[in-house]
Amino acid sequence: MSSDRKCIVVSAPSGAGKTTLVRYLLQQDLQLAFSVSATSRPPREYEKDGIHYHFLTQAEFEQAIRDGRFIEWEEVYEGKYYGTLRDSVEATWTSGNHVIFDVDVIGGLNLKEQFGDRALAIFIEAPSIEDLETRLRARGTENESMLRTRVEKAKLEMKRAPEFDLRIVNDDLETACIELERVVKEFLGR
Repeated sequence: MSSDRKCIVVSAPSGAGKTTLVRYLLQQDLQLAFSVSATSRPPREYEKDGIHYHFLTQAEFEQAIRDGRFIEWEEVYEGKYYGTLRDSVEATWTSGNHVIFDVDVIGGLNLKEQFGDRALAIFIEAPSIEDLETRLRARGTENESMLRTRVEKAKLEMKRAPEFDLRIVNDDLETACIELERVVKEFLGR
């Protein structure tokens, strides 16, 4: 893997705004390329394979694990795997870009461990768990049972925030974007 290329790892509980912030960073002139994660969950109606995720069946995902194709992977929810494909990261670095990841909290910590000083691991926080739940409800993508599961998972994930290099509270999107861009530029310039 190219030794001068770096990784930006953006993690958060569902609903904290990490995807919005990652999209903002990708629009800036920072030589960043998005790492498309793989998942075994079915696509939502608006999602496209290879753009939002690499959609694999559970059997395909488990075979890729056995084949060592993942830098990191996790069973986030029962039967729902997520992971980072090794060849995807290598292709991004070969093209001369830095990699930006939009991953869950455990995936972010796993990437931080894998890449060490080459990675800047950023934890995005909602102002409160109540605000996070409101955001999840507004998305309208989960039933009540799944929403409760995500909120409970978020409570546990928020306890892991101190393990990241940096925490940004996303209570005002514009302010969070400016702060995130500033710290990423600083890291990439080292």
